[in-house]
This record gives sequence, structure tokens and C-alpha cells, in this order.
Amino acid sequence: MSHRFSPLRLAAAACVAGAAFVALPAHAGLFDDDQARQAILDLRAKTDNLSSQLSAAQRTILDQSNRLDQLNQQVATLRGQNEDMANQLATLQKQQKDYYTDLDTRLKKFEPQQQTVDGVQGTVQPGETDSFNAASQLFRSGDFNKAASAFRSFISKYPQSPYQPTAQYWLGNALYAMKDYKGSTATWQNVVKNYPQHPRAPEALLAIANNQIEQGQKAAAKRTLEQIVSQYGSSDVAQTAQSKLSQLK
Repeated sequence: MSHRFSPLRLAAAACVAGAAFVALPAHAGLFDDDQARQAILDLRAKTDNLSSQLSAAQRTILDQSNRLDQLNQQVATLRGQNEDMANQLATLQKQQKDYYTDLDTRLKKFEPQQQTVDGVQGTVQPGETDSFNAASQLFRSGDFNKAASAFRSFISKYPQSPYQPTAQYWLGNALYAMKDYKGSTATWQNVVKNYPQHPRAPEALLAIANNQIEQGQKAAAKRTLEQIVSQYGSSDVAQTAQSKLSQLK
């Protein structure tokens, strides 16, 4: 009967087994709490790290934004400076152009120029036009004596001027206005003789004819009018001459 367990031993064994069974869940629960606590700490650490990284990224973005604003301001400033420089350059270029234009105009006053006078082109020396215009202004103002003197001075000073035929023609008119009929006729005859193809030539002949008519020289006037019709038949002056011829008959 030695191999059989007594009721007392069985009870003791049952108690030990029960105690062991009860102890196991208590150790497992403690282990789970530690792991959970560690997991929370790890998660918290990761969250703090991510928060730090996010804050750093936000600061970086803010810094970049500030730098971008500064760059935009600098670009705007440079653009304004470029516009100012462009305006200054345009102003300088215009001033330079105006300067050279003015200089060229002044220099031209001291250089011979090609000019058309009474339909005839010729080379005009510096001062010619002003001198001729001054004499013409004296004639228009009725100061025939000074006008005649001014035209004589011009004719003597500029013998090759394209104004010569016109200046001589108006000198004749100034002399005629002063009742110097002989001098005016001689002056107009020089125009016809020296510049027969000039537009003032038939006008000079007509003036001579009028002068002759006023002096009672009808035969001479008739010959002069016939010369106008013969030599300058296509001109308006020839029509006037033809009309005067009809009146002389």
C-alpha cells in the first residue's frame, strides 16, 4: 500500500499546484504593464522628436519666406534702379541728339549749301540768304534808297550767287521806285542779257516795257513786248505782254 497517495499528500499537492497557477497570471500582467509603459514612453519620445522636427521645419520655412521677401524687395529695388537708369540714358541720348543736331545746324551756317532760288538750284554761301532777305525787307518797308544800296552790296559781294538774277531784278524795281528810269532799265537789261533762261528775265523785259511806255517810248515798248512774246511765249508774262501790245495798237 506504499505506492498509493494518502489523502493528505494529495491535498498538499493540490495546494502547491493551485498556488503556482495563481502566481502565473500575476507575473504576466506585470510584464504587460511594463511593455505598455515603455511603448508609451517610446511613442512619446517619437512624438516629441517629430514635434521638434516640425518646429525646425516651420522655422526653416519661415526663414526661407523672409529671405524670399527680402529678395523680392531687392528685385523691386533693382528694377526701379534699372528704370531710373533707362530714363536717364534716354534723356542723355536725347540731349546728345539735340546737341549734335544743334551743332550740325550751326556748322551748316558756315558751309555752302545747295538751295533753290526762283526755281533754279545753286550753291549758296554762308550769309547769302540773310543778306538777300535783309535787302528785300528794306524794299518791302518802302525804304527804296537803302534797299537799292543793300542789293548793290549783295550783288558785289556774291557774284556767283543763285540770288544774283533776283537781286538785280529787285534792284531795278528799287531804282524805278526812286524814278531812276535809266538806271532801272539798265539793271533789268543786265538780267535779260546775263540770265536769259532765268524766270526773272521775261519779268525784267516787261518792266522795261512798262518803263518805256511811261516815258512815251511806244515804239521801243512795242519791240520789247514783241521780244517777250517771241522768246517766252509759253510764260504767263507773255500773255500780259500780248495784252499790252493790243492796247498799244
